[in-house]
Amino acid sequence: MAQSKPQKGFLEQFTALGNIPRFFRMIWEVSPRMAVLNGVLRLIQAAIPVSMLYVGKMIIDEILRCIGQGCTDLVWGLPRTLLFWVVAEFALAILSSLLGRGISLTESLLGDLLSNDSSVRIMRHAATLDLFQFEDAEFYDKLERARTQTTGRTMLMALVMSQVQDMVSMLFLIGGLAAFNPWLILLLVVAIIPSFLGETHFNRRSYSLTYSWTPERRELDYLRFIGASNETAKEIKIFGLANFLTDRFKRISDQYYEANKNLTIRRAGWGSLFSILGTASYYAAYVVIIMQTVKGSITVGTLTFLAGSFQRMQGLLQGIMRNFARISEMALYLQDFFGFLELKPLSGKHNGTVRVPRPIRQGFVFENVSFKYPNSEKWALRNLSFTLNTGEKLALVGENGAGKTTIVKLLTHLYEPTEGRILLDGVDLCDYDPEDLRGEIGVIFQDYFRYAFTVSENIAVGNIVERENHPLIEDAAKKSLADEVISGLPKKYEQMLGKRFTEGVDLSGGQWQKLALARAYMRDAQLIVLDEPTASLDARAEHEVFLRFAELIKGKTGVLISHRFSTVRMADRILFLENGQLLELGSHEQLVEQGGKYAELFRLQAKGYV
Repeated sequence: MAQSKPQKGFLEQFTALGNIPRFFRMIWEVSPRMAVLNGVLRLIQAAIPVSMLYVGKMIIDEILRCIGQGCTDLVWGLPRTLLFWVVAEFALAILSSLLGRGISLTESLLGDLLSNDSSVRIMRHAATLDLFQFEDAEFYDKLERARTQTTGRTMLMALVMSQVQDMVSMLFLIGGLAAFNPWLILLLVVAIIPSFLGETHFNRRSYSLTYSWTPERRELDYLRFIGASNETAKEIKIFGLANFLTDRFKRISDQYYEANKNLTIRRAGWGSLFSILGTASYYAAYVVIIMQTVKGSITVGTLTFLAGSFQRMQGLLQGIMRNFARISEMALYLQDFFGFLELKPLSGKHNGTVRVPRPIRQGFVFENVSFKYPNSEKWALRNLSFTLNTGEKLALVGENGAGKTTIVKLLTHLYEPTEGRILLDGVDLCDYDPEDLRGEIGVIFQDYFRYAFTVSENIAVGNIVERENHPLIEDAAKKSLADEVISGLPKKYEQMLGKRFTEGVDLSGGQWQKLALARAYMRDAQLIVLDEPTASLDARAEHEVFLRFAELIKGKTGVLISHRFSTVRMADRILFLENGQLLELGSHEQLVEQGGKYAELFRLQAKGYV
């Protein structure tokens, strides 16, 4: 069950309103012209209610005057003055309708632009953060809150703009009421305050509930996805997981429903009480206005004006109070959005400006490098020192969890050492421009991603700036043997892959792997890294891939990770890892001759082929 989060106090909730100006700067940056147009339309619309009420008063008073005194100067059967006010009311009704449509149009377009802009900001900022931040559950909660509140931010924009319009309308109505009976305004305010305090209280409770249940809601989304996905359908059927997944989903969703239901019931109960108070205040004011009319203090038209103004103002004030509480609640969610955008890389060393030498002359040097993942007590690497010379092919070997992939992520500057340092031509990797450094490295990880893009785009992600360079893409496909796969697809390089979109075609693991390998051939990198890239290929295909890989890295530096010793023996040197530490280092022949752990595992694997 979700752990409760301390509820936001009134002060903290109102402090969150400080995010509103920053939020509207975002809206202004999205489209200044449309923001101004929406504001102007709303200001004009704000004057319509009191204008309509005043015109209605004049019509009633004119009708009663005609009944009592008789009518002259008729036009189309109506007194000229009365006709004027009827036409004026008709014109105001048309204007109000047009203004409403204009406001809805500009608001909808602004909302779409704001939604797109928010998503772009989140995606761009996420790309600046450290890789291991994405491996932290708390970080994912922050990302989830920022990412899933896009609709809420659009609603907040409309709510704040509507709030300003209602406040301007209320100022006009206050002027009308104050001219006849100022005490009605005081009665109205006193009746509204309890409703405002109640809404504010329950909005805070709602935010706290939503915040504290973020991990569970993420789990519900995950269960919803794997419970009905083409990626998991086979295993769900074979292993009979349907009941397990649905029962787990139902248990968590029922718990959330119960927590939310209790809050909703209490909110509805108190809301009903406050509504009764508001209705009672209106009828108390109505009685006062009727008494003044009976005494002859005001006309019947003025009665309708005051009664209508009081009712409109009551509705506006209730809406303003209620929306103010909602805005302050949504500003708390806005705080989550801006809070995510203010997250900094944990390493804080991503500002290097040194350009990578071309060509690299000395190579990479690990000096007593140790690495520990955040929130982990175990060292993934410990006191690791070795040199990766320019033009050398180095194989990393070791059992699962030995630290091979961690070395690759350190080499590519996705991680930074917890202790020690990594040098490239005598310069710390942290001093290099990270984009320039990664531009000189071609790497395919064992857990490469299968993009629901076209074949051409799936290959081009290896060097996305060359996505229109079709000769380069086709050449990369040939080198990775992916051209054999592509030739059998209906639309060749324009074939959509995966079953997520219409006419998408799925591939086998080995076919996907060849496409992923093509990404490494897309850039003229000085360091080429293949992290278990052939795990889904048969022995013959793997051998052919590595022969081509050997051709690719002629004159370049290469790092290879593979569990097949028949493959790694083609490397110049082999670094054998155990528990994150360097155990053995040398050529295949040297390590076999030493008779150590590498030789033992090599002979064990060789027996499998006898």
